Amino acid sequence: MQCARAWRGLSPLLRAAQQAARTRTQRYTAAAGMDLSGIYPPIATPFTATEDVDYQRLEANLKRYAEIPFKGLVVQGSNGEYPYLTEEERVEVVKTVRRSLPADKLVMAGSGCESTKATVQLTEKMAAAGADAVLVVTPCFYKGKMDSRALIQHFTKVADSSPVPVVLYSVPANTGLELPLDAVTQLSQHPNILGLKDSGGDITRIGLIVHKTKAQDFQVLAGSAGFLMAAYCVGAVGGVCALANVLGRELCELERLCVSGRWEEARVLQQRLIEPNAAVTRKLGVPALKQAMEWFGFHGGACRSPLQPLTEAETQQLRRDFTSNGWL
Repeated sequence: MQCARAWRGLSPLLRAAQQAARTRTQRYTAAAGMDLSGIYPPIATPFTATEDVDYQRLEANLKRYAEIPFKGLVVQGSNGEYPYLTEEERVEVVKTVRRSLPADKLVMAGSGCESTKATVQLTEKMAAAGADAVLVVTPCFYKGKMDSRALIQHFTKVADSSPVPVVLYSVPANTGLELPLDAVTQLSQHPNILGLKDSGGDITRIGLIVHKTKAQDFQVLAGSAGFLMAAYCVGAVGGVCALANVLGRELCELERLCVSGRWEEARVLQQRLIEPNAAVTRKLGVPALKQAMEWFGFHGGACRSPLQPLTEAETQQLRRDFTSNGWL
């Protein structure tokens, strides 16, 4: 009773400040308790013949992914063609995934935009749509000005206001910008920044990040299947891998082998995944990923323009990369 009277006696501004502090504490507690370890496919976005999002085919893919032992899904990552979707489409796709996916599977939603203000706003919308965490890519249009000071300020402001934990996303092949090591180290100390998805493929860098953030319970995810085993060797906890859209069970098996220390078996499997992974990422990209999905019974389909379909020669090369490694 006395506590209630004391609470009512506080000024509205002080009550609001105390409530905000409690909310932050709850958010940071959630971040500290979230385990990212495992495999995540950065899911593709199916489109109709008129380039509208095909939610029916998306849900069909989700039903199949729910049967694979993924830790969760990344929605609106690079392979989801997020730069070509409207904000409304991006949020609706996340809503569809959360509605269709079992509750025990994590939904990590891409919420990165070029400005801090837009990223903060979209992050809040992704959380409201059901995302368990957000994946925030480095802003890069003015990449010459995106030094450590600018990026630390950007990610700190996003994490301060985000209702869900934040995962940093460094993908230099697309952004032309690598999140600097000193920025990662400083940001790892933020209680609402959970980890990093590193798609650069520099294993010495990944190992150094793990080493320099080991006191922070900071979790590093490999951003590609091509170096997944190597990333596990230096302390990564999982992977966000485009190839998991096609060979999801095999990547989960590679995870299992690495975690259980069966390195010789892991090496054999990893080697068979390198060429098909390279084909659907750095060599031929999202159009190749969507074509491979079709071969394996998923709905890939066409990309949204200006991305173009594969040429006949590229399709034949893609098929060779899968068949020569025993996958087709």
